[in-house]
Amino acid sequence: MPPLRFVNVTKRFGKVLALERLSLDVSDGEYLCVLGPTGSGKTTLLKLMAGLLVPDEGSIYFDDDLVNDVNAQDRNAVYVPQRYALFPHLTVLQNVAFGPLARGKSASFSMEIASKTLDLVRLSSRAQALPNELSGGMQQRVALARGLASGARLLLLDEPLSAIDARLRLDLRHKIRDIVKQSGLTAIHVTHDQDEAMSVGDEVLILKNGRIRDSGHPRRVYRRPSGIFVTNLFGGASFFEGIVDNTVGETALVSARGLVIQAPSRMLTLTSPVVLAVRKERVRLSTNPPPDMDNVFEGEVRSIRFLGNSREYVIRLSNGDSIVSRNFAEGEPEFKVGDMILVSFREADVMAFEYPPQGLSKELEIA
Repeated sequence: MPPLRFVNVTKRFGKVLALERLSLDVSDGEYLCVLGPTGSGKTTLLKLMAGLLVPDEGSIYFDDDLVNDVNAQDRNAVYVPQRYALFPHLTVLQNVAFGPLARGKSASFSMEIASKTLDLVRLSSRAQALPNELSGGMQQRVALARGLASGARLLLLDEPLSAIDARLRLDLRHKIRDIVKQSGLTAIHVTHDQDEAMSVGDEVLILKNGRIRDSGHPRRVYRRPSGIFVTNLFGGASFFEGIVDNTVGETALVSARGLVIQAPSRMLTLTSPVVLAVRKERVRLSTNPPPDMDNVFEGEVRSIRFLGNSREYVIRLSNGDSIVSRNFAEGEPEFKVGDMILVSFREADVMAFEYPPQGLSKELEIA
């Protein structure tokens, strides 16, 4: 059985419904990444796991034991908050050693574990410093090290890398995962960074308004998202509103404000309003008609974003809609703002969704 299970858990703060009848299983040794916009319930979820909050309804189980009323200190879990919560009168080393000491480990063992963990987060040189002598990013790394050194079986990470510079963040995200896996821990990692979630999570869970909108292996969620909101939050895409005009075999012809886009016909019905989505890396740009492409449209380059290992082009199509293309390949032709080019993508790369009752713009909201 999984070591952590939520069954129809609801949590309210006054009139605000933070989590609504949420159910999930987290397997032993799993690294789960949780994404969602501000106010979606991510931190509330972690605090319920940690025992810092009690559910209003539903049940929480650790190893099949009901823990709704078990105090935080009696759970085999450690919560690493966004705002560090370091002891100001203790040195960095003493802060990190606090966890194992509190769990009854010897002073020598605790200090040894603390020193090794500070090596991991590249803070050994500041072991004797006080928290107020460190930058915000360094304090966050100390809080992370304290969680890793605690010896708890369940590690609850609330945006653990958000205040750390980009280069170190890339390195630490994989080191944290390595430690979790080598130590046999289970980790719940809340993040706003989709790349972080895709690269370290065994599974991802997408929250919105206190409900799970999608969950599963990152590759599956990226390639076959459950809906428009998940597509936009997890990877991003260009979206088109249209009506299904015709279906021919497995192909649907969708009229989208003057364009006719070929899309897979499964689950689409004639005259139905739909939203089509195309991932930016699936959109090709050229000056000549490309072979083997189902959808080819003329457009004008409106802006270009240089991203180091890639370039993103924003193209305005003839109907006034915009589409984004991300080009990773070396040696691909480069275009400049104002160029008239051809935009193309395959039918198989088009994702089709039912039109949302509240409209596309409302469904795309992530704040």
